[in-house]
Amino acid sequence: MHRVGDRINQVALGRFLADRIPGARWVELPGDDFLFWAGDTDTIADEVEEFLTGRRGGGEPTRVVATVMFTDVVGSTERARALGDRAWADLLEVHNARIRAELRRFGGREIDDAGDGFLTSFDSPASAITCARAVLMSMREIGVDLRIGLHTGECDVVGHKLRGIAVHIGARVASKAGGGEILVSQTVKDLVAGSEIAFQDRGSHELKGIPGDWRLYSVV
Repeated sequence: MHRVGDRINQVALGRFLADRIPGARWVELPGDDFLFWAGDTDTIADEVEEFLTGRRGGGEPTRVVATVMFTDVVGSTERARALGDRAWADLLEVHNARIRAELRRFGGREIDDAGDGFLTSFDSPASAITCARAVLMSMREIGVDLRIGLHTGECDVVGHKLRGIAVHIGARVASKAGGGEILVSQTVKDLVAGSEIAFQDRGSHELKGIPGDWRLYSVV
């Protein structure tokens, strides 16, 4: 790319260079700034995006289907008060390391860390459930009680984060789980039909801010 009025390098030099790079695409832009972060930067960003992705997305987020898993330490405030700041911080370090180890083992991706809880995502709901079971077992070894919630749906990918109603539903499902429980939405249950994963019906629930009733199931 070269601005035709470039006051430092003549545009002819840019054409000369592009002619000698196999497979190059030459783009002339209006303006006289040499620095790419000066002048009309939006046009430059659009050209780069189209060259790398084949289209100009206009900032629209990518949507993917993912299984989101929320984990939360049960009674974290009371536990922190009982242990004291230093001991609680040490326990959280072990908690975080163990969860991350299980995520690597089962192909999960860490999306966010809230100190005493995680938001993670998986391509497969069965893998998410298997990971959730392993996480619960690992936490029991260090005396930490978790609640875990899972939901599968379309999410917006914004940088390294996931956004959208599916993420909110996952968080609400987790809030309904009891200590030591893995709670999933009907969607997750239906997607793993035919597997050896067993569920117990936990009835219909209202999820705060989410329209309708939602049937939830506990992983046995």
